[in-house]
Amino acid sequence: MSMPSPRPSRVERLDRLPFTRQHRKLLFGSGAGWALDALDVGMISFVLAALAQSWDLGSGQLSLIASAGFLGMAIGASVGGLLADRFGRRQIFAATLLIFGLATGASALAGSVAVLILLRFIVGLGLGAELPVASTLVSEFAPPRIRGRIVVLLEAFWAVGWLGAALISYFVVPGSENGWRWALAIGAIPAIYAAVIRFGMPESVRFLESRGRNLEAENTVRRFERSAGITAPALPELDAAGEASAAALPREPALRAGERLAALFAPVRRRQTIALWIVWFCVNFSYYGAFIWLPTILVASGFSLVKSFGFTLIMTLAQLPGYAVSALLVEKWGRNRTLALFLVGSACAAGAFGLATEDWQVIAAGMLLSFFNLGAWGALYAITPELYPTALRGTGAGWAAGFGRIASIIAPLIVPVVSLGLGTGWLFALFGAVFILAALASIGLPDRRGHALEG
Repeated sequence: MSMPSPRPSRVERLDRLPFTRQHRKLLFGSGAGWALDALDVGMISFVLAALAQSWDLGSGQLSLIASAGFLGMAIGASVGGLLADRFGRRQIFAATLLIFGLATGASALAGSVAVLILLRFIVGLGLGAELPVASTLVSEFAPPRIRGRIVVLLEAFWAVGWLGAALISYFVVPGSENGWRWALAIGAIPAIYAAVIRFGMPESVRFLESRGRNLEAENTVRRFERSAGITAPALPELDAAGEASAAALPREPALRAGERLAALFAPVRRRQTIALWIVWFCVNFSYYGAFIWLPTILVASGFSLVKSFGFTLIMTLAQLPGYAVSALLVEKWGRNRTLALFLVGSACAAGAFGLATEDWQVIAAGMLLSFFNLGAWGALYAITPELYPTALRGTGAGWAAGFGRIASIIAPLIVPVVSLGLGTGWLFALFGAVFILAALASIGLPDRRGHALEG
């Protein structure tokens, strides 16, 4: 007599599903928050160019305003990942949206550089925590065969937000002396959206099971199964109180923060963690060094404020096809190969931008830089959550992002020094060299394409 086959686990049932309406709802819900993040970061790059004129600020003061936000992002990403592994992905996602949304709206009322720096730091705390938490949540629901593509599509919402920032800045900021205030006031929208996120999104099934919340986990899986037209039979092992019987998964003890951090550098993970942190550091340095200062660099090169904003808007359009190609290649070529390809392309584009002299050359090189750089970001966000088990996933993603944000703090401070001392050509040559270093480090990252996430 043959033994009945064991019932698949909740995670296995979730992984076997096709891409359903519930997946789409989660993707667009998380993506909307991601786009609002990009709206804020993108607008500050335009606001810096406006403040240089309306407040007559020097490069040092502008650097402090930019770096304050990135300092907050570094702390927020590190703490947010720890909190997501302790309290859940959904609650931390909503709280971070609320924090940075309110602080962005308050930034519109800033009357001094010191107040603006403080508020930008608070904005960074929320924004830095939100991005790795959102990518972790989406990766834990996405079917393994298309998980990388789904996370890249999530990251593509960044381009939507940055494009919105470019449009708002082009039409609003140059309109009056206080145009930058009206632009930042729009950034308060995430505070309203946070309430929708909190009550409308599911919590990670893997996280719920690790905390012994099996009834919630079962109900979430069934919601996704119903969306795929699957009706699961009743499970007697779950009682009315939602506690698991001996047949259900046992509750895992929650690791302390120090234990989770130490586990990132355990012998089995040390090499991949170091490689991942190098990539995050390099990509942050070159991306934020270039794009946060781009409108200001164009103005300093002799372009008018409106024309520099227009050029940046055109360059931003190239981000969307960059994400689209990256989303295709991460499932065909693999995560690490796609990441390395786009990083090398970013290096070449950075070199071309530094050598550009004519208007069309500036635009073409800027579009290539947007295409390859944002495609690299998509592949990086796809690969990061896959490298760690459930108990460490938020921490691993958050601390990699947090370490990377250190570079985003340094870059805005270095850009004016290098640009004024050596010129734009050498500045973008530096960015290109850092991109090459990131490409070399990315080769050391494992490719978990098509594999189920580690439990």
